[in-house]
Amino acid sequence: MSPDNPDPERPVDEADQPAPPRTPDAKPPAVDPSDAPDGFGPSQLPASAAYQSSLELRFDEPRRPLRAVATVLGAVLALAALGVPLGLLWAALAPDTPVLKTAEGAIYAEPQPEQPIAADGWFSLLGLAFGLLVALALWFVLRRRRGPVGLLAAVLGALAAAPVAWQVGRRIGLATFDRLLATAPAGQAFSKPADLRAGGVDWLLGVLPVPHGNLLLPAFGAAVMYTLLAGWSRWPGLRPEPEPGEFSWVSAGTPAPPAEPEPPAPDAAEPPRG
Repeated sequence: MSPDNPDPERPVDEADQPAPPRTPDAKPPAVDPSDAPDGFGPSQLPASAAYQSSLELRFDEPRRPLRAVATVLGAVLALAALGVPLGLLWAALAPDTPVLKTAEGAIYAEPQPEQPIAADGWFSLLGLAFGLLVALALWFVLRRRRGPVGLLAAVLGALAAAPVAWQVGRRIGLATFDRLLATAPAGQAFSKPADLRAGGVDWLLGVLPVPHGNLLLPAFGAAVMYTLLAGWSRWPGLRPEPEPGEFSWVSAGTPAPPAEPEPPAPDAAEPPRG
């Protein structure tokens, strides 16, 4: 070893050889597919692109208007049927109003009764809670229809259930009241079943029913709850998206262990060492 040759295994008389010049016709060296990085291949997309395409295939389904309409109609009919137990619950909680029979008809037994106000209040509270529960239930039941279709189903279903609940609840005991009103003598006291004073149904052109007042509270509660659920959703598309590890068809490939470098030939030139 000498100052001119710090490497003892390198011959002194062998000069450093520069790299061969690059020519225009030179082609890049061929890459072995097994040495490709993770997620790539000769005819394979990156893992991120494959994940994105899989999401598009799995979640961005083609729009089917007929199926969406059928979903909304089915939800509206099911929620309208739930108006029956809602009306029974309202009739059980709302108090009856005491009345007196007179020659002109029935009058309130008290000058300013609180029972009609309580009946309106109970219906408003139950209807609002019903709308909140409807939106929460449809959010999980119609997971693949989250968005405008789910919101429309929740609002229309709650709007249809409110008049059903009102009519069912007000008819509990109504036959007995009508019978006493027609046959009871003047001065007899009896009770009138719960009814609404702050809500009802108007008929547009005599054909289309238009609810108003506290009959709109179930639909209002459903709209508010569904909007809040959509705003707090962790997924941009509102529907649960799988994690990248859940896809089995994406072949990311197992990286091959790096091959050990072959020893240089005895007559091969070594790069300069600084």
